[in-house]
Amino acid sequence: MKLSDFKYNLPKNAIAKHPFTPRDKAKLMVLDRETQEIENKKFSDIAEYVEKGDVVVVNETRVFQARLFGKKEKTNAKIEVFLLRELNSDEAIWDVIVDPARKVRIGNKIYFNDKLWCEVIDNTTSRGRTVRFNQPNNVFKAVEKIGLTPLPPYIKREPEPADKENYQTVYAKVDGSVAAPTAGLHFTTKLLDKIKARGATIVPVILHIGLGTFRPVEVEDLTKHKMDSEFYEIPTKSAEIINKAMDAKKDIFVVGTSSTRALETNVTAEGRVKPGRGWTDKFIHPPYDFKIVDKLVTNFHAEESTLLMLACAFGDTDFVMKAYKKALKDGYRFLSYGDAMLII
Repeated sequence: MKLSDFKYNLPKNAIAKHPFTPRDKAKLMVLDRETQEIENKKFSDIAEYVEKGDVVVVNETRVFQARLFGKKEKTNAKIEVFLLRELNSDEAIWDVIVDPARKVRIGNKIYFNDKLWCEVIDNTTSRGRTVRFNQPNNVFKAVEKIGLTPLPPYIKREPEPADKENYQTVYAKVDGSVAAPTAGLHFTTKLLDKIKARGATIVPVILHIGLGTFRPVEVEDLTKHKMDSEFYEIPTKSAEIINKAMDAKKDIFVVGTSSTRALETNVTAEGRVKPGRGWTDKFIHPPYDFKIVDKLVTNFHAEESTLLMLACAFGDTDFVMKAYKKALKDGYRFLSYGDAMLII
């Protein structure tokens, strides 16, 4: 398939600027692959699709406050430092993006307050730098107090205090993402309890989502596109529960494209989940034979994005694109703070 197969026109007013409240009352479009039927529901109705013995897989990554504003030593020039990923926690070494980049050179120090500062130790790209912070093993905690929520570039507004909670799943645990696993934003604790009460098990995986999730695909031939590497972890217990359910012919519901990529990265020769951790640059696009996922929960994604391609690989491109057309007509809200889709 080609890049242009995933083109559609997304009006600006269809992009959600704020989340729906309460979270679980967002719209849910249900796509049935077998009957080719499309239904409009509320997200809280998702519990009705889960049966006893099924497993729901969620991404427990936590979005940290990655946008920092500091002042350059001596000149006091205002510099934005966007934290991308931690390279070494003991030495507090990070990959970052700086703006304006022309003012930031190796050896420069940037001060964020009287306790936190960093020194530039390398250049990586035109705007990319490697920096060393002065607080080893404590950067996540330090930026939580002074950083801003890294809202996606297509949400054209400044972060608000409410985003700190809104742009975070209720089950987020492990710091590491600069973008939320958005399908999970719709779950409330009450809804998760309802799913458990139906006899399903909720298990965690981790995939720390990087800025690459917003990077446009620039090649018409999809086989030439390279994904950014992202850290993932599949706990042994999660793998065991998933595999047991698969052996019992139960359904594996996967919440989000990030959880999907983590699971599909680590598959045994027998088609079961393998526990482990590492870095993945797995790019899922049609045609793709899913080994683990039976039902997929996902948001409505930007045109020509790798996220849309994964949804199309799972739900069939024509069917998913038809659903997108219907969603726009029916007033669904798109992208990170938008509504959701369940493909069964």
